[in-house]
Amino acid sequence: MNRHDQNMERTFAALPPAHGRGFAHTWWGQAWLKALEDTALDSQQLKAGRRLARAGCVGAVSVRPGRITAVVQSRGGTPHRADVLLEELDGEQWDRFLDMTVERAGHVAALLDHEMPPHLVEDAAAAGVELLPGMGDLEPECDCGAWDHCGHTAALCYQVARLLDQDPLVLLLIRGRGERALLGDLQARGTTPTEEPAEPEGVDAAEAYRTGGILPPLPTPPELPTEPGVPPSLDTEAPPGPGVDPAALQYLAARTAAEAHRLLAEALRSQAEPNAPDEELTLAQDAVRLAAGGGETAVVDRLAEGSGRDRQGLARATRAWHLGGAAALSVLEEEWTVSGEALARARAALESAWDEDERPSLRASGNRWTVVGAPAQLRLGRDGRWWPYRKERGRWVPAGAACRDPATALASAEPDAGEEPA
Repeated sequence: MNRHDQNMERTFAALPPAHGRGFAHTWWGQAWLKALEDTALDSQQLKAGRRLARAGCVGAVSVRPGRITAVVQSRGGTPHRADVLLEELDGEQWDRFLDMTVERAGHVAALLDHEMPPHLVEDAAAAGVELLPGMGDLEPECDCGAWDHCGHTAALCYQVARLLDQDPLVLLLIRGRGERALLGDLQARGTTPTEEPAEPEGVDAAEAYRTGGILPPLPTPPELPTEPGVPPSLDTEAPPGPGVDPAALQYLAARTAAEAHRLLAEALRSQAEPNAPDEELTLAQDAVRLAAGGGETAVVDRLAEGSGRDRQGLARATRAWHLGGAAALSVLEEEWTVSGEALARARAALESAWDEDERPSLRASGNRWTVVGAPAQLRLGRDGRWWPYRKERGRWVPAGAACRDPATALASAEPDAGEEPA
């Protein structure tokens, strides 16, 4: 492999959820999935991977020679780095593949059209070059600690099958050759492709990145303090002014310091994407935000009273806040009628989320779908995400983070092994 190939990498933006459709429609995409399904030892992990991929839990996919990488959100919202390794072709194998390709003009034309006809793969195999992976070739690595394919690496493989459907040259990049290097090697062997791939309009991203070296470097960002700052003590001999509660003021100062620390952490996070500005919170919502930080009983009691809740209601509200902020709080406290296009999308998502023999019986009321005969419920947010709820002591409480896939969300509401339903 030459130096150009060693530096080759393509990053594909996260694909939308794949509700109600298969992951591979081309024969080479299906061959990729067969290699995964023949390799994995746990069919339940494959099923979990399909659900994560269908729910859109796979982030941007980085593809480079020998490795594909993505961050995959688990069922509970925890991010995991998932890698899948595939052995690169060595120099001798590439030489045989290129020599075989230039002997038949149809092979060159197929590659230019981003196609991978069976006869091209068969001719490559006859030359001793296996382009598509076989059983055991897709090697998983995940920071969740699994030694075999886990749900995260399986989800990554299902997502890559969709990428391969769109462009089989992604497979050649994993095997060690990018598109430009491949065409250059073909031309060097005396074959001039009849049609060059269309150049995209604008400036090539790699060139734009390289020109950044002529600009002065940005200043080093400040380091993030390990903990929020501590507000000054209000324990003085002077009595408080009229209407001033020192404990409440101390609490507000501490929460302000914690919020400032959180905002700074987001600003310094590497490769952070700009977030849409948050909507202004109501007084009742802001009381929950403050209560979510804990505090003295007297302060929490004041927050409960000021927000129109009792202590139990505030506890449920702070539980929702920890799971998803204002959006989760709205789902907890607001019941609305799903109609029109939103209802059609919700029904389609519920229909495609489970296999026929696995689909639970659900009773709908507004934006809430309750499992018949079980203390579990799905609530649909106005943004189209599904929130799991579980019945505890006669009340519905949030059971996990939101998910685009209702089946994945509902699994969060199921009691843990050995836990008795409340």
